[in-house]
Amino acid sequence: MQPLRKGRYQGRLAETPTDLRAAQRLRWLCFVARNGTAEDDGTLVDADHMDADCRHMLVEEIATGRLVCTFRFLPLAGGHEIGRSYSAQHYNLACLESFEGPMVEMGRFCIHPEWRDPNILRIAWAAMTRFVDENGTRLLFGCSSFIGTEPDAHAEAFAMLKERHLAPRRWLPRVKAPNVFRFARALARRQPDPRRAMAAMPPLLRSYLAMGGWVSDHAVVDPALKTMHVFTGVEIGTIPDSRKRLLRADAL
Repeated sequence: MQPLRKGRYQGRLAETPTDLRAAQRLRWLCFVARNGTAEDDGTLVDADHMDADCRHMLVEEIATGRLVCTFRFLPLAGGHEIGRSYSAQHYNLACLESFEGPMVEMGRFCIHPEWRDPNILRIAWAAMTRFVDENGTRLLFGCSSFIGTEPDAHAEAFAMLKERHLAPRRWLPRVKAPNVFRFARALARRQPDPRRAMAAMPPLLRSYLAMGGWVSDHAVVDPALKTMHVFTGVEIGTIPDSRKRLLRADAL
């Protein structure tokens, strides 16, 4: 995939060990440093065994070359490879083993904590849209994280997910992780306030939902990263046409 340049940013694939290390360093700043669990000497990174199998997208400020956003993604030939994914470590995804067509798992999505420009997220999605179109991808999926491990703090958002955005039964992930919050069951009677609920959604999850995305009926609690995450899927064929046009216009 060729680099995508729009305005002051460009999206490109990592090509060198230095590129990968820069992505892992930004991930550490976003996912680990905020927990205050380690003193930073400028060399600490977030890395795991999945990095070697994944491709890594970088969004950089063109003028300075500064990395402002990154995520990794794992292309899969179809549902029969779902067991290779990071998500499969935390969710029972047997339901998706019959999914036909190319799939991509997105993960470790993060934006530099010092940057607030909404165009960064636009460029990231535009770059992913180009990859999806070039490779005939039929499903995007991953884990969408809420900061903090107390369910009450996310109750409004979870109630909204329960009410409007649960996965179709045929694709609904089952429980696998030992520590989960079954929000669809726990909040069955709660009616969400749509405005408050959407304001409480993580930005990446809001993007998934705007594309018609769906989620698991439970959240996995990650005490190491101090987050709760839900499995999230987007079937490319069901993305609203108006949203597709916007994504593809940015990807040109």
